Parts: sequence; C-alpha cells; structure tokens
Amino acid sequence: MVTCYLRYVINPLKIEDFEHYARLWIPLVEKFGGRHHGYFLPHEGANNIAVALFSFPSLAEYEVYREKASDDPQCRAAMAHYENTRCYFSYERSFMRPIFD
Repeated sequence: MVTCYLRYVINPLKIEDFEHYARLWIPLVEKFGGRHHGYFLPHEGANNIAVALFSFPSLAEYEVYREKASDDPQCRAAMAHYENTRCYFSYERSFMRPIFD
C-alpha cells in the first residue's frame, strides 16, 4: 500500500472554496480505487496549510488513477473549480508507506 500525502498552501481568504474543492475530490479518489482518509483544514496555528491523505494498493494503481482522472469529466470539473477560485497557491506531494496494527 502507498499513501499519498498532499500538503497545500491555501488562500485563507478562500477557505470555503478550498473546502468545496476537497469535497469534490474525496469521492473521485474512491471512484478510481483509492481510499481517501480526508482533508485536514487549519484549526490552530498556521491558517494557510491544509493536508490530504489517500491510499492506493500500489504506486502502479495510483498511476492508473492519475491517467483515468485526466480524462474524467468530474475530475475536470473539480480542477475547473480550482482554476476559477485559485483557492490554493501550491501543493507538495509525497508518497509514504503506512504502518498499521
């Protein structure tokens, strides 16, 4: 299993737009075989950092998701929401190997 960790630098003036963007992506990751663990928005401390975590059985299956998502109308709509709102400034993507009980 591989977990994708996304760290976003969000626009704190557009937090509602970012939350809408996040809610669009959660079911899309699931649609393509992943398991979304949620988005985490600022609460205390820095008001411009958000995190998302989702997992796929393998990095190869994550790459299949990326390929399919690029042609999916719902994924394109989610990206159009970002393009229209610019609710985040940048993001970093890392892949991690989880340890569970």
